[in-house]
This record gives sequence, C-alpha cells and structure tokens, in this order.
Amino acid sequence: MFVGVSILDNENLICNLDENFGRTHSENLMPMIDKAFKTTNLSLKDMDLIVCDIGPGSFTGIRIGVATAKGFKDALNIPLIGISSLEGLAYNLRDDIDNKSLVLSFLDCKNDNCYFSLLEKNNDIFETLIEPMADTVENALSIVKTYIEDNFSSVPTLFVIGDGSTIYKNEIKEFFNNINFANESKNILNSYSLGFAGFKKFSSHFYEENIEVLPLYLKKPQAQRQLEEKEKNRG
Repeated sequence: MFVGVSILDNENLICNLDENFGRTHSENLMPMIDKAFKTTNLSLKDMDLIVCDIGPGSFTGIRIGVATAKGFKDALNIPLIGISSLEGLAYNLRDDIDNKSLVLSFLDCKNDNCYFSLLEKNNDIFETLIEPMADTVENALSIVKTYIEDNFSSVPTLFVIGDGSTIYKNEIKEFFNNINFANESKNILNSYSLGFAGFKKFSSHFYEENIEVLPLYLKKPQAQRQLEEKEKNRG
C-alpha cells in the first residue's frame, strides 16, 4: 500500500519519503510525517500549505490521509488543497511534455474497469478537461476519443500515464493513433508530484478558499458492493 510524505520549498523538493508498505496508513503515516520533520529540522508551524491525495485509491488509506491533513489544517489554520491521484499522476510528466499537450491518466481498478481523467498542460498547470470517472475500459476510451474529436480541430498527441496504460496498452492503441505511453517509472504516483500540483494550484487562479476537502470515491467500497450483490440475489 503506497504511503508518501514530501516537504517542498515552493516547487523544490526538500524531503521525500515514499514507500509501499504491507501495513496500513494508520500505522505508517504519522511516523513518516514525524521522520520528515526530524530530517529537515522543520515542524508543522513552518508549513504554509498542506496538500493531500483525495483519491481514487484505497478507501481506508484515502480517508486516513484526508482526515490527518484536515486535522493539521484546523490545528494551525493552514491552507489545505486536495489533489486527485489522476491529477497528481499527470504532474509526473511536467518536465517531459510541451505546453498544450493532452494527458490521459489511466488507473486499473480490476475486471476491465478503470479510473480515468483527461488533462491539458497549460503554462505548467494541468487543467482538467474530463473530471475523474470510473467506467469500463472500453467506455472510458470511447468517452475520451469523442471528447477529443469534438473539441480539437486537429488531433493532438495524447500522452497516457498510469498502470492502466501498461495493462490496457493494446486496447488504447485500438482507439488512438497519435499516442505516447509514459515510461513505466512515471506510472507510479508520488507525493512530490502531488505536492507540486498543490503548490501550482495554490499559486494560480484555480485555488478557491473555503472549499472542503473530501475523499473522492468513484466506486462504492468492495464490502458494500458485495453486500448489495447478496441482497440482490436474495430478492
């Protein structure tokens, strides 16, 4: 399970602690935050902005991360920005693609389903064209293809990033011709890109104060889906 903490000075990385733990966020997040502060000789009082991942992702992990960030915000009245996993992924390509490039963030969520979002790079900020959604792979690719055809006079190069770009590469190639797939090392979300995305949004006209940060749940939890399926079968 991915857990990450980064501290930035504007766009510059000071400390990065990203790990894939077998244990839960509840056991790892606070010790990682404490380690980051000790490593940098900083504290929460030195922070001017908090950025957290709002999902999609692990239901429990996202909820713990958002609750922790909101607790810090309320304790010291620090601005808080939520960034979706899909938007954070796009920022992995911030130094690799040109302005006005399109990015399809594509995450596998099993059984030929995916989370996806379409973004456009504009002046170092990735603007969301298609809000994060969950759908079948075929429907997702059809939605993106239709959007591009309806809104662009000439077909731009599409950059695809996320684990879904590897798992469903053949399906993606069937829908698009002018595409580039991100290097596999870029397909993993990291806390630096999330922090970078939050800083860019905070520094731009896209930032709105007093917007409550909430987990982004695009699908029902597995336990709830299983319960509904059992009740449906009983009926």
